[in-house]
Amino acid sequence: MAPLSAVRRGLHVGVVSAYPPSRARPSEYGRHLVHHLARHEQVTEVVLLHDVTPDGAPAPPSGVTPVATWRPEDLRTPWRIRRAAREHRLDAVLFNVRLTSFGAHRLPGALGLLSPWLVRRTGVPVVVLLHDLADAVDVQPADRGRPSLRVRVARAAGRLRLRALLRADLLALTIPRHVELVRDGYGADNVALAPHGSFELVPLPDLARPPGPRRVLAFGRWGAAVTADVLVDAHRELRRRGRDDVELVLAGSDGPDEPGYLAEVAARHGDLPGLELTGFVADEDVPALFRSAAVVAFPSAPGPVAPGVLHLAGEHGRAVVLPRGSELDDVVEDEGFAVERFDPGDATGLADALERVLDDDELRTRLGRQNFTAAAGAALADVVHWHVLQLRRLAAEGGPS
Repeated sequence: MAPLSAVRRGLHVGVVSAYPPSRARPSEYGRHLVHHLARHEQVTEVVLLHDVTPDGAPAPPSGVTPVATWRPEDLRTPWRIRRAAREHRLDAVLFNVRLTSFGAHRLPGALGLLSPWLVRRTGVPVVVLLHDLADAVDVQPADRGRPSLRVRVARAAGRLRLRALLRADLLALTIPRHVELVRDGYGADNVALAPHGSFELVPLPDLARPPGPRRVLAFGRWGAAVTADVLVDAHRELRRRGRDDVELVLAGSDGPDEPGYLAEVAARHGDLPGLELTGFVADEDVPALFRSAAVVAFPSAPGPVAPGVLHLAGEHGRAVVLPRGSELDDVVEDEGFAVERFDPGDATGLADALERVLDDDELRTRLGRQNFTAAAGAALADVVHWHVLQLRRLAAEGGPS
């Protein structure tokens, strides 16, 4: 149990997260989260309980103690995290995770998500920041009617993992719709909204269209849940209309659900001019990637979409094209983003929306400026301050009963 004096002197906070150079999601968010926590006036020290990967050891900023603690797919992960939290005498622990953070395979992945509960049982309060939600994934188009056995098993596993995370003192979600789903579907009252936030506050970027080809950027983790089909079909339609000045850039790597997906896309669409697949994008290369784009497009997919990409588009003053009925609708409305819409699954409608933005400099500039304003108004530093308030409150209350 954390003594009250610890809260008065400043928090000794543990953060469980993937961290660069690890390529696991959400390592990039973890880097910015730790950076802002270390700078917070009410935090004395941050102990980073990070993943061990072949990518190398992290180099966090001053005020952060890195501790190599866990490996993806390791059955011993929850006990290692519990032991590290006890050894470092933490006042509170913040988990920055996805449902597959500790393993894509069912047993190690599910066991890893018991870590918050095990830490909490030692008397240390725990907040979990969860970046995805299995229940929000709609049925794949091919599964209309009765979902396939694979989809039903995946959903059931996701729900079990979520129930494990609900054993934390507080579960924070980044999308308003997800908060409602968990409260209504699980009867949970320890759920709150913690907006994703924009990583950096930067000066107003250059809103002019970048020179060269008009680049349409789609950024994320690709696979069965988030597919590129409609984006590629829309690009084919634009080429059919004679738009040889347009390029489609599919940035990012395969998701854990379907390794080899992007190689399959490249093989199927190798004949399509103006299609570029970047593969993994290093953190330091992300700003240049977004600055090179004329518009950022989101896939028309049944899977969950990342608010982080929307905030990155906003930080760099880029126009956004988004399908109607997206999970991000609440984020767009609540935080004041502006987007051009198309109907889900309609490649022709997506091509029309892209043409409207690409051909109308006034529209593209207006969307980009409003998205920058929205991103600047939801700074990660403010979100981290909210997390600190929650951690201090829980520590002052003495942790779990």
